[in-house]
Amino acid sequence: MGFETVLYEVADKIATITLNRPERMNTWNAALAADLAGALLEARDDDGVRAIIITGAGRAFCAGLELERGSETVGTAPDAGREARGNIPELLPHDVPKPVLAAINGPAVGVGITYPMLCDVRIAAEQAKIGFVFVRRGLMPELASHTIVQRVVGLSNAADLLMSGRIITGVEAAQMGLVSRAVPRDVLLDTAREMAAEYAKAAPVSVALTKRLLWEGAASAVPDMMQREGDIFPWLREQPDAREGVVSFLEKRDPEWRMSVAKDLPAGS
Repeated sequence: MGFETVLYEVADKIATITLNRPERMNTWNAALAADLAGALLEARDDDGVRAIIITGAGRAFCAGLELERGSETVGTAPDAGREARGNIPELLPHDVPKPVLAAINGPAVGVGITYPMLCDVRIAAEQAKIGFVFVRRGLMPELASHTIVQRVVGLSNAADLLMSGRIITGVEAAQMGLVSRAVPRDVLLDTAREMAAEYAKAAPVSVALTKRLLWEGAASAVPDMMQREGDIFPWLREQPDAREGVVSFLEKRDPEWRMSVAKDLPAGS
């Protein structure tokens, strides 16, 4: 499938989705939102894809919502906010049962950082400029940022970032845990691919269930999560990939995973 505003490629079981509006610093609009959802859907449904990287073309990751004089997202019309909210994709990274890694190569502000917060892992170029700038535009963060950011960096750090709208570097983002790593920009994609390759080695259904429980766990009490794990683990233990994992370890060889996320993952488990 071809896309207008993103590039999509698959190599070594890793799908790379690149926001591709470099002349506009990959600013967010309805076309980009739709293409991102379409690319994620393609990666989700491809059994040959085991991990996904999202990054930006040019010098920016995503410089926020596209704002222009006369744009439908600017002004005081009663439906302006509703139209802007319509730019939220139908499929988001946390909905995809495969690891999704955001490689933040440059400026990531507004939706350019709230969207990556829905990825499982984030890494950033050391000098990338990152900011939840909404309050400086008279707006507020969306995409569950008020919940996710404080759970990632703690209430005090989240309050500082969300209520000031200040810009931080990738290095500072790593120090507070907003991103997992900050690396030089010229090795960012190589680092992302190395990390994604590690995820791609694991049993796809096991990874999918682990991801599901991680996101559920963000809003669950410990006893509830122990019950969820107890409900799922007996099923997983009886699956062919669990046996393959043990046998391949004993035989000192790489496992050959046979289960498909698209076909074999139990719905609602």
